[in-house]
Amino acid sequence: MELTPIHHPPHPEEMAGRLSRLQAEMATQGLDWYVSFQPDNIYYLTNFANFVHERPFVLLIPASGIPVFVVPKLEIPHVESRAIGALTLLDYFEFPAPEGGNWFDRVAEVLGQTGRVGVESVCQLQILEAIKGARVRTDIIDDLRMMKTPYEVGRMVRAGQIASAAMADMLATTVPGRSLGEVTAAANRLIYAAMVADNPSINPQATKLTSVFHPAQYSHDPHNFGDLDMRMQEGGPHVGIINAVMDGYGTEIERTFFLGHVPEAARRPYDVMMQARALVFELVKPGVSMSEVDAEVNALFRAAGYGQNLLHRAGHGMGVTAHEAPFLAEGDRRILKAGMSFTVEPGIYFPGVGGFRHSDTILVTDSGNIRLTEGPDSLEAMTL
Repeated sequence: MELTPIHHPPHPEEMAGRLSRLQAEMATQGLDWYVSFQPDNIYYLTNFANFVHERPFVLLIPASGIPVFVVPKLEIPHVESRAIGALTLLDYFEFPAPEGGNWFDRVAEVLGQTGRVGVESVCQLQILEAIKGARVRTDIIDDLRMMKTPYEVGRMVRAGQIASAAMADMLATTVPGRSLGEVTAAANRLIYAAMVADNPSINPQATKLTSVFHPAQYSHDPHNFGDLDMRMQEGGPHVGIINAVMDGYGTEIERTFFLGHVPEAARRPYDVMMQARALVFELVKPGVSMSEVDAEVNALFRAAGYGQNLLHRAGHGMGVTAHEAPFLAEGDRRILKAGMSFTVEPGIYFPGVGGFRHSDTILVTDSGNIRLTEGPDSLEAMTL
């Protein structure tokens, strides 16, 4: 399967297709309106990236026709410069404002007092209280985001290429004493340079870069990056991580590596991790339950005697963020479909020894899956 990288913003037709699919599902659920406050969902429907603060942005999608975007007046030029697709902009001057001039007054004016209104599970209480009709908890946009369009696949292919190059550079510049601060600065500089070469008008508010590593004394604690002065050392395991949203699309690649030599205590955990990794690649295909994938991986780890060393699921979804639904997790009963994207990252963790985890971003295809990130992963190749 040949995948073509894309780095340009979406065309209006792409955004219109997303809105059309949303409104079709709204009709199925009998909704008159759908209210979105979650910034990633707003980005998915509008190409506008915002951050949550005391002046809310609220997207109101009717059962048919053009969405209404309630935004602070000072942000109108910002929205107009980035939004793609049909939008009616409805501004409010400030918050807090005199009675009748607040954002919730604008929302009430549009929605009225009746009707069925879909609201996201993560809807803020203040948004919920501004809705006067019958409120229905539903996550249509999140569900739509699980299935990638050809445009989205192209964007993720390009993000994967850049992340893979950044990981290759990280591994090529490993040396005992190299600090987390140095690694982060070098990798982020490479990633930004590649993005700007593709498109000088990238949106920094739709870009979030995490380029880090763990040395052995931290790698058993996979989300602890609290010290920019942590340093590479002889042996390992180190875990290098590129998890990034690049101008609106996410990717992840991670590698467990060693400097100079592999401690004896690390050899069997690494081998078992690689067996679990191969199993995920084998199992992920259309028609398989996400729960089944994780259950079989966990059974493999437990059979090896590592049940107490599990900390997380086998993988998570990727898209307009670098960490989203759906999940390769025992609790996720959904069925894999072509067009979904995941990380493959089964891992095991040993205090006093370290953590063992590779990660690659994949796309589910009609017959299996294909990698969107690339890099060596054998123990020999990861002994640097």
